[in-house]
Amino acid sequence: MKFFRILDKVVLKIEEFILGYAVIIIALMVVGNALSRAIFSYSLSFANEVSQIAVIVATFMGISYAARKGRHISMSAFYDLAPFKVRKVVSTIIPFLVAIVLFVLAYYSYLYVLNVRDSGTVTSALQMPAYIIYIAIPLGFFLGGIQFLRNMIINIVRREDVYLGTDAKDYNDQEKTEIDEAAHL
Repeated sequence: MKFFRILDKVVLKIEEFILGYAVIIIALMVVGNALSRAIFSYSLSFANEVSQIAVIVATFMGISYAARKGRHISMSAFYDLAPFKVRKVVSTIIPFLVAIVLFVLAYYSYLYVLNVRDSGTVTSALQMPAYIIYIAIPLGFFLGGIQFLRNMIINIVRREDVYLGTDAKDYNDQEKTEIDEAAHL
């Protein structure tokens, strides 16, 4: 179990590093290219390509991070009004279904990456093999699937609260806890 905790922390740090630098690269490339056009009337040929690569990496590597932190998109109007037991069941079933979908998408995107690799496609400005960029897609889907499975497991193991992510309790439960704590003061 200790090995998995260490592995989880390492994966989290790598995700944070990748996401942080991807956002910085996007900002630098977009702003740098805009300034280059405005000041020198010259567009950096690689800037658009690099920012697109960073967007792809940030988008797909961010799936796992968002699932871990409970920051993924959710339609929660009915969920928020539901009683605890219903929210607990929903928060166990939905992550399982999402994990299955993500694993299927990881498989098909992996096949796509192999197809792009076999085609020999390269990017236009950097002349970089395109499949290297697309590796982030199946990797992000796979890590996201693992994280959603972890979300399901934490909701099965920890019966007292509902978890939106392994690092995030349901905000409905947080509000209840804060009210209970305030009542005891």
